[in-house]
Amino acid sequence: METRRADTRATIVEVAARLLSEGGSGAVTTRRVADEAGVQAPTIYRLFGDKDGLLDAVAEHVMATYVSAKAEIVEAASHDQVDPVEDLRRGWDAQIDFGVANPTLFTLLSNPDRRSRSVATQSGLDVLAARVRRVAAAGRLRVSEQRAVDMIHAAGTGTILSILSSPPDARDPELATQMLDAVLATVLTDGTVSTDTRHVSAAIALTAVASELPALSRAEQQLLAEWLSRVVDAS
Repeated sequence: METRRADTRATIVEVAARLLSEGGSGAVTTRRVADEAGVQAPTIYRLFGDKDGLLDAVAEHVMATYVSAKAEIVEAASHDQVDPVEDLRRGWDAQIDFGVANPTLFTLLSNPDRRSRSVATQSGLDVLAARVRRVAAAGRLRVSEQRAVDMIHAAGTGTILSILSSPPDARDPELATQMLDAVLATVLTDGTVSTDTRHVSAAIALTAVASELPALSRAEQQLLAEWLSRVVDAS
């Protein structure tokens, strides 16, 4: 019984995701989804509550699939020793492409209410944080990891929404690249920073690997991270 329910739910979500991609949220009507999924309309209400609940499920499904692929790329980049800044750029480009290619879905997930309860969105942020941590561990950050994540995430969201607000033939093809360059100029070191700033970068780098230092106990690792955060916060 549970297997059949899960299969029915998956079929409905896949049909709704296709309709959403092809025609936007207006195409995702209960009647049409039910017809194409081969179920009765009450089944959708029973499984999802209403259309809004169905759209939430679709957003989670599509984002979870996308984030899973991103996580595998980050893991591979780490093993293959891909330059962490280059990996960060690749991740940015992929996110911009995904948002522009899925405007309705991205707009749904940009809603603060949906974003706050979206497991897939949080997983996406975790992937970004993993990329930023690699940059930090390489001694390339001049701001804290969290500040870098927040800035890149905010810039990415704003860039995608800005692109989507313009007609396709009027979009600036350089906007996304220039926005990332502006953010990276703020969060990355460039080899010409002051001694104090280099100390901050070193503290950030050590913070990124503090939990992996085998010679320290868990309590000592946490204490070291706290001391290092004071160096960063005082900069």
